Amino acid sequence: MLLTREGMRDIDKWRKAGIKLPNYDVEKVAEKTKENPIWLHFGAGNIFRGFISLLQQNLLDKGLSKTGIIAVESYDYEIIEKIYVPYDNLSMLVVMNLDGTLEIEVIGSISDKIMADLTHSDWERLKDVFSNPYLQIASFTITEKAYNLKDFSGEYIKDVKEDIKNGLDKPKHIISKVTSLLYQRYKKGKYPVALLSLDNFSGNGERLFNSIKTIAEEWQRKGFVETRFLDYLTDSTKVSFPLSMIDKIVPRPSEEVKKKLEDLGLERMDIIKTSKNTIIAPFVNAEKIHYLVIEDKFPNGRPPLEEAGVIFTDKETVEKVERMKVTTCLNPLHTTLAIFGCLLNYNTIADEMKDPCLKKLVEKIGYDEGLPVVVHPGVLDPKEFLREVIEVRFPNPYMPDTPQRIATDTSQKMAIRFGETIKSYKQRDDLNVTDLKYIPLVIAGWLRYLMGLDDEGKPMTLSPDPLLEDLKSHVSNIKLGDVDSVQDNLKPILSNENIFGVNLYEVGLGDMIENYFKEFIEGLGAVKKVLKKYLEC
Repeated sequence: MLLTREGMRDIDKWRKAGIKLPNYDVEKVAEKTKENPIWLHFGAGNIFRGFISLLQQNLLDKGLSKTGIIAVESYDYEIIEKIYVPYDNLSMLVVMNLDGTLEIEVIGSISDKIMADLTHSDWERLKDVFSNPYLQIASFTITEKAYNLKDFSGEYIKDVKEDIKNGLDKPKHIISKVTSLLYQRYKKGKYPVALLSLDNFSGNGERLFNSIKTIAEEWQRKGFVETRFLDYLTDSTKVSFPLSMIDKIVPRPSEEVKKKLEDLGLERMDIIKTSKNTIIAPFVNAEKIHYLVIEDKFPNGRPPLEEAGVIFTDKETVEKVERMKVTTCLNPLHTTLAIFGCLLNYNTIADEMKDPCLKKLVEKIGYDEGLPVVVHPGVLDPKEFLREVIEVRFPNPYMPDTPQRIATDTSQKMAIRFGETIKSYKQRDDLNVTDLKYIPLVIAGWLRYLMGLDDEGKPMTLSPDPLLEDLKSHVSNIKLGDVDSVQDNLKPILSNENIFGVNLYEVGLGDMIENYFKEFIEGLGAVKKVLKKYLEC
């Protein structure tokens, strides 16, 4: 059994294996997509293949759509070469249920793939698709750091500097590429389109808009684009940037899942690691539970995705749902488990949830410190959402999600996942920011993590982070077992509003975090000891 269009022709073999196949003609859908491309998606990785493409698959299965999605990869072209091309753009979704059963489905809604590579012929094809009047949506899962145009010091990063200098012809940064493509659409006919960020962070649509607008303004100053291009970009009846809240845990591909697929008779299910450290496979393993709430703002129309379970609503409601999830009910808890999971040498999030201290810590952060400042969004209940996360989703032993994966880019997440709650406490008359005990404990844990030593004092590999070298330079003089070595080394980090959204000393938490940190470095086993002390577990 091969995951190819030819390999799917023996339908009985797949059915006997319990694998669901697309309920439509994949090749015909691909042809119609080339003729009338409706949806283009930047970021061809696991969250796209395991969630976004599933939504369109549902519409195609129900006969509610006739076209698929075109996947665009702008960062790791090996994904296209090794995962898309050999498998005819097909992927396999493996849903891992709490009872250990698997639901397996072949996804055929990805109708084409394009590399956003200016040295490749694909670039001209991408320009043609982006200029097509039928295009309704360009969506994104490119990770939060891809929206950043500036570095730690507030200067434009190297690629962005060069893009601003060189103009539209040879953009390097993904945001510059998209801005260039938008200019092509503007020149072709000022056609409307929605640019939909589906990345997992606060205010994603606004952040995408601001980044694109920044590049456009710089190009306008240099005379590379017409003045009216800015009018087009800022007219929401022409170009919209809907907010969204996306929630589905899609961990790295599991060796256990690979083996189960092979036992069913599937061939060529190898998990690969690209030269850019992307870990990917022909299959995507994911949890069943997912949520997607989107601001209904699509100037050129959209597929009926509400029929696939998407909640469409107004901007204010999306903001409330997203804030509920990202600042309280899931993301802060994930980051908490990531930090302490690395320090305490846990291999999965599910294993961490068996640790009474860590389970109690996320309960304290969620129920005790987070819920008091959550605004109820109406379309989802925060307390029930939080309960589902803590009792059902995180403990799922068949979800092989690792603390090390979640710990990636933590510096980019602190302001949203913890800083927003801190600011809410500061703004409320009935709450005192210094009553927060567990969020400061996590921040101190992160600083301890940055030392690159686990709780036993053994070196550990730190997950990728754009600020990692800067952060490590501040903790490099601190020695495990030497509290006096802390001195003022933490102050540049804890006072940095770009990282936390606030100066933690000015709000009254800086010294508390320093004191927690000093306890964490008292010696071997101190992390576990401190958690037991404050959580009474």
